[in-house]
Amino acid sequence: MQLSNQFQSAIARLDAQLRTDKSFDLIKKELVFAGRTAYLYFIDGFIKDEIMEKILEFWLKLPADALTNVRDAAQACAAYIPYVETDVTDDQNKIITAILSGTLALLVDGYAQAILVDARTYPARGVSEPEDDKVLRGSHDGFVETLIFNTAMLRRRIRDPKLTMEIISVGSRSQTDVVLCYMEDKADPRMVQKLQERLRAIQVDALTLSQESLTECLLKPQWWNPFPKVRYTERPDVATAAVYEGSILLVTDNTPSVMVLPCSVFDFLQDANDFYFSPIVGTYLRWTRGIAFLLTAFLTPVWYLLIRNPHWLPSWLTFIQVQEPSPVPILLQLLLIEFAIDALKLASLNTPTALSNSFSVVGALILGEFAVRANWFVPEVVLYMAFVAILTFSQPSFELGYAFKLFRILILLLTAIGNVWGFAAGLLLLVLTIANTRTISGKSYLSPLIPFHGREMLSLLVRRPIRHGSKR
Repeated sequence: MQLSNQFQSAIARLDAQLRTDKSFDLIKKELVFAGRTAYLYFIDGFIKDEIMEKILEFWLKLPADALTNVRDAAQACAAYIPYVETDVTDDQNKIITAILSGTLALLVDGYAQAILVDARTYPARGVSEPEDDKVLRGSHDGFVETLIFNTAMLRRRIRDPKLTMEIISVGSRSQTDVVLCYMEDKADPRMVQKLQERLRAIQVDALTLSQESLTECLLKPQWWNPFPKVRYTERPDVATAAVYEGSILLVTDNTPSVMVLPCSVFDFLQDANDFYFSPIVGTYLRWTRGIAFLLTAFLTPVWYLLIRNPHWLPSWLTFIQVQEPSPVPILLQLLLIEFAIDALKLASLNTPTALSNSFSVVGALILGEFAVRANWFVPEVVLYMAFVAILTFSQPSFELGYAFKLFRILILLLTAIGNVWGFAAGLLLLVLTIANTRTISGKSYLSPLIPFHGREMLSLLVRRPIRHGSKR
């Protein structure tokens, strides 16, 4: 069967772009149906076999004159494609991106456009609860690496036509799908427009590290500021609550973490467990988490300042002094354990699950009892650092935990250099850094404390009943 010259050149250009002769999983299949030659392009492993079989069976049964009076690909798609998710385009770049994304592309001789059939499926794991964000009660599902599954879990919880999901491709080569999710009547329109413009203006080859690469592209680089300006969650219920409150979600393909924008430092004080208990219990948990925040930043610096100035201690507080001094300076002991705890965290990431319990026991013995017996550390240092390490896990944001950790080390160093003035300088530097940090929307990182909004601040400090929260 003779092909038209225009169709032959279109197929040749597509083959050259896709390099079908180089990749075994990029399939090009020639078909003849309704008296015309056609070519199918798809990625092996992305196409649902059952749907493919039904579509091919339907096409091959078409009579020879079925396409005689069909003028273009759009009309052919409407009449002879027995599938819901279809599209027609003549943009070669769009066709290539669609094929590499898993979509089936059909090019028929005599038509200038390609028919795209979204019959793809992705390898995916189950929507099990995230390991680092569990709740005692409530839903136990979590986001996964497949974008369409994540958006479906949001749609399942928000049955409102105002819920908007705009998809934007980021990365000139990776063409990573990013979904901008928000409630049209609750989200700030200026913030939505700003994010749309920034996403479309990103000029990178690929989002190699998914949401972290996207965050660095959206935010102005501030290497000296460790405080996170983006809140992450792997829980659909938390993301749903944020959308109802007017926040904007960025759902990135190939990652189970959803970005919640904008966020202030007080947003990290909230947790899903607060809302699965009664208001008074939720308030208690929230205050406990806030106190833990403060202790992780100031416990060891304040203790180090006091033991450097024992004459400040009242008689009832003298027990915090070092009873059996070690030849290793206290500052060096604190820093060594700070680094040892992080080394243990890194080592635990590479430890098989079956050995994790043994690893924890060995690590605790080495850093605890044996180190004290060897006179490397005094018991007080091990005790306070263990307390700080435990408190760090009381809040779900690793980014905020490391921000406090870096400032804790800085305050310790400044205290060692300047005693009380060094401690004051470190505290002032921490306050100024937080005060000068801006969210992605340009607002203060300390909002609603600065500028002060009493009602919003009260809702952050006190877990209010749901009937009140629904009115916000």
